[in-house]
Amino acid sequence: MRLQQLVKAERRPRDFDPRQYISTWTEKDLLHGKVVDAWVIIFRTRGCYWARASGCSMCGYVNDVAQEVAPADILHQLDAVLRKHEAQPMVKVYTSGNFFDDHEVSPEVRDTILKGLGDRCDKVIVETLSHLLRAEQVEHAMHHVDELEIALGLESTNDRVLRFAVNKMWGLKEHAHASQVAHAAGATVKTYLLIKPPFLTEREAIEDAVRSGHEADPYSDTVSFNPVNVQSRTIVDRLFRRGEYRPPWLWSVVEVLERTRNLHAHVKSHPTAGGMVRGAHNCGSCDRKVVSAIEEFSLGLRHEFDDLACECKDVWRAYSDAQEFMLTPADPIAILET
Repeated sequence: MRLQQLVKAERRPRDFDPRQYISTWTEKDLLHGKVVDAWVIIFRTRGCYWARASGCSMCGYVNDVAQEVAPADILHQLDAVLRKHEAQPMVKVYTSGNFFDDHEVSPEVRDTILKGLGDRCDKVIVETLSHLLRAEQVEHAMHHVDELEIALGLESTNDRVLRFAVNKMWGLKEHAHASQVAHAAGATVKTYLLIKPPFLTEREAIEDAVRSGHEADPYSDTVSFNPVNVQSRTIVDRLFRRGEYRPPWLWSVVEVLERTRNLHAHVKSHPTAGGMVRGAHNCGSCDRKVVSAIEEFSLGLRHEFDDLACECKDVWRAYSDAQEFMLTPADPIAILET
């Protein structure tokens, strides 16, 4: 497929120290209905196998991985980050890939990570592709932690969006199976869904996210809507630099949350680079207020957005209408300004 070749062509492998983790920080999240500090760790591994073969159109995490990482290298990273723990009750583990891919994180290393974190935290969240998850892996992992949540990047329940916009081959069928596996072992499931993958208009993106949220709800304990942000050396980045892609408006994120707040799963969104030109944004003057409202909604501190207002909301509506009229997902404002 041509898209797979184009996505891969954007990659520029770089040399990194395999013994150095990528990043760690603390952020707010919800645990048992209370707002707590969540500790985020990004280990440097060889990265997602799909990213190395081709990859998703919006994902640039492969740019931070090392070409080869030995188990001892990851354990060295673990020793370094454990010294930074400050009693946060929740920890999120990311590898720029798949925690349950034995070729990326060996079973022995996985055990050591879970044991080390399980002794310090109440809940551990890890991430993997749905088709890689096996029952024995989850059952074994549950021996090391009190609570385990498995985050699965579904992105959309529309197979055409997955194939032609995201460049992903696995959809709701694989997601439902992984969810069943996780729940049977006693783990919970967080479902990641995208807002505005490339080639979709603003209105198409909103409708796809809302529909996907409702269709993924039966298989999810949490549904996290991720507005696409422009990451370097991706198809989205190429389109963005040509004026053919604009990250979603924050008003679009608000509409998606409003139309999915009745789901059984906990609905949330934490817009990466929210309010910045490469992340979900509005006009600039209202961005901070809207981003804060989205964060409050995600933490259960508000349940509606009726108090939000800005003149740019009319611009957002006109923008969405113009894209439909012009039969293009390109940024109509950028086109007029060039």
